[in-house]
Amino acid sequence: MTVNEKARLFRSYHEVLLVLPNAWDACSAAVIERAGASAIGTSSAAVSWALGRPDGEQLGRDAMAAAVRRIVRAVDVPVSADVEGGYGPGPGDVAATVEAVVDAGAAGINLEDSPGPAGSPLHSPEAQAERITAARQAAARAGAPDLVVNARTDVFFHQVGEPAGRLDEVIARAGRYAEAGADCLFVPGLLDLGLLRTLTAAVPIPVNAGSFFAGGPTVAMLAEAGVRRVSVGTALAGAAYTAALRAAEAFLKDGDLDATAGSVSPLELDGAMRRPAG
Repeated sequence: MTVNEKARLFRSYHEVLLVLPNAWDACSAAVIERAGASAIGTSSAAVSWALGRPDGEQLGRDAMAAAVRRIVRAVDVPVSADVEGGYGPGPGDVAATVEAVVDAGAAGINLEDSPGPAGSPLHSPEAQAERITAARQAAARAGAPDLVVNARTDVFFHQVGEPAGRLDEVIARAGRYAEAGADCLFVPGLLDLGLLRTLTAAVPIPVNAGSFFAGGPTVAMLAEAGVRRVSVGTALAGAAYTAALRAAEAFLKDGDLDATAGSVSPLELDGAMRRPAG
């Protein structure tokens, strides 16, 4: 399939509920595909950790795109790339990033309206709309006009403004972002089901919610609230690293590997990586 054919397929998944696990390297992506995922998202934080860097655009555009390319080559399903804030503040920066990930084979992107760490002001709705338009135009130039643009707003994640006004701010931003070419709206930090019902009824594009921790709303609960896309961020990477930590602790303390019982076999993992170069 061409990149744009994968983008069209990925786009079609948003017509119903899309459950989108997040990978951080080629092998994790292959395992997630083996579990039955119809599409895979990358987690910018987990990709950075796997390559020895902290989150927050510390990895850089080229290294991020290279990681996306390895993930795309490891699976057959569409892959959406978390491009953080676009690796630069301007529309040209976003365009360069989109061209890089489309060249790497990505069928979608996740683009934030946050230019920095928590506490930094978000891009204005007008500025972010220009960045989204630049992403849309760059995708078309790169041969993927159907690239799925998931516009992330950090109003709730960074607790911007007074709590009572945050939902209205998100709804207003969603309208601008949709007009600029966004296909989906991601609002990390918003898991209140009542607010999600209000949001999904008010915005013109599908809403992506993040189910990041045990004990939070289930996929079924989020779907009932009108959510059409559910991702997990760093949750799977965190689970994998926690399993490694617990197994290492037990091995160092007691000399046993009981904690690894039931693990995917090395032969299966090696087999998942034996794919033709493409």
